[in-house]
Amino acid sequence: MKILFITANRLGDAVISTGLLDYLARVYPAARFTVACGPVAASLFAPNPRCERVIVAEKRRYDRHWFDLWRACVGTRWDLVVDLRGSATGFFLWARERRVMRGGRRAGARIGHVGAVLGVSPAPLPVVWTTGAQERVAYEVLPGEGPYLALGPTANWDGKIWPAERFVAVARAFPAWRPVVFYGPGAAERARALPVLEALPGAVDLGGGRDLGEVAALLRRCGAFVGNDSGLMHLAAAAGVRTLGIFGPSKPSEYAPSGRCAGFVVAAGVEGRAPIEGVSVEMVVEALAGEAPIAIEWGERA
Repeated sequence: MKILFITANRLGDAVISTGLLDYLARVYPAARFTVACGPVAASLFAPNPRCERVIVAEKRRYDRHWFDLWRACVGTRWDLVVDLRGSATGFFLWARERRVMRGGRRAGARIGHVGAVLGVSPAPLPVVWTTGAQERVAYEVLPGEGPYLALGPTANWDGKIWPAERFVAVARAFPAWRPVVFYGPGAAERARALPVLEALPGAVDLGGGRDLGEVAALLRRCGAFVGNDSGLMHLAAAAGVRTLGIFGPSKPSEYAPSGRCAGFVVAAGVEGRAPIEGVSVEMVVEALAGEAPIAIEWGERA
């Protein structure tokens, strides 16, 4: 059985979709999977032993990336095409069955929309795959028992970024925990993380161009993660780390982290319009210390 799984270009949405891919692998234990995703998410799926091919569908002008994907897949007879991008690609491929998620942004939890494509409710929680080599690297980089506190001080737009000095204050509130700073590749990401790194000279700098499986293995070495609403936040939750997302002008009703122990704090005000500065250091410290205020929700989210 051959299944084509077309998923998101953005990392956060791609991570959210991993639960559905894992669900399909359990329902069809003999199936072979091809995953099509954006370049940022490609290394997320590469360690999956059930995935025999990852097709990078990088956006091109005039939607030519969809033609590229069709050309890469047209020679295969697919038993099932699952398209979470809402494209027409699957309808131009030979397939016994197609499941296509309606495109465009709409209200409600994104993970619920993903599960509804196959009629699965509650939606399967995201998962993450790692290799043995990636796990060994994680133990070498973060040896012993720690404890380590993972910080994710960056995001894809500045409005979602909690002030750097507040991340520093949270780390200093837990002096027994060694801070570990994660951020994505590129100069802009490093520039956003640099104020935190400079203020915490004992922090471990784990930013840069690491494969996502390796990042997940490193996150699993940490006792907790606190960070902005970002793909890294979703990856931490999928890895099973105690994850606390910080929300201001983005909507937790749509993109709250989903995992075995995932939660969030949100600024007071109209959802999606509240300034990120409305989340205080005290709110985050109390949540991480287990003294959860009313603004936090913990637990499995689907």
